[in-house]
Formats: sequence, structure tokens, C-alpha cells
Amino acid sequence: MEKAFTLTQVNDGLKPTMRVIFLRVRKLIWWESTRALEGEGPVSSTRFTELFLEKYFPDYLQNQLEVEFLELKQGEKSLAEYEAKFTELARFVPEYVNSEAQKAKRFQQGLKPEIHSGVLTLQLKAYPSLFRPL
Repeated sequence: MEKAFTLTQVNDGLKPTMRVIFLRVRKLIWWESTRALEGEGPVSSTRFTELFLEKYFPDYLQNQLEVEFLELKQGEKSLAEYEAKFTELARFVPEYVNSEAQKAKRFQQGLKPEIHSGVLTLQLKAYPSLFRPL
């Protein structure tokens, strides 16, 4: 893409917009060719999602995010930072957080030991209850 920018002498201010347009055109071309292979009739949203993820979210990346989620610990992060990262990664591994109790359990497992032991005594089973004031 940078080579095309150089050849066409696109100024730096337009480059971000041109990148977005380029990516949208690429996705549109992908969808038109993929749609033709799917045959007549509408494509369900489930099927579209499968096709899209197959193309733009390959297995190795899914595996990488799964490992990152499973190894996630609060460490030096604030509780808010840890929760934000947990929520971000949880989107990619719904099989690990498919109930409030399971989500709460996974979240608690990554907390700092001193926070984790305090939360355990409260026996909180729902993820949202982890954030209510005590």
C-alpha cells in the first residue's frame, strides 16, 4: 500500500482515509466472490459470521487469544484495567464464559491473591455482582 501511495503521491493527511477505503473494497470483493460460491438465496447471519471469521480471524489467531485469556492475571493492573482486558478477551472464547457463574469463576481466578481470597469468602456466583459496592 505504501508503494501505491508513493506512486500516486498521496499526501499523509489522506493516507488513513485511503487505507479504510482500500480495506472496505477488499472486503466487498471478498464478499462478492464468497457469496457467489454460497449459491442462491439469502445467507444466514450465522453462516456469514463463519465465513467472515474463516477469512479474517484464522485459527492461529483464535488460539493465541484463547491462550491469552486463559493465562490472564490481574498482576499490576488496576481492577478496572483487568476487567477491561478480561471483557475484551472473553468475546473470543465464549465457551469459557457461557454462564454468569462460569464468567465469575474465570474472572476471580485471575485476581491478585489478596483480592481473590477476599472475593472467595463472599461466594459470589454472578459476574456483575463482583463489581457492586460491598
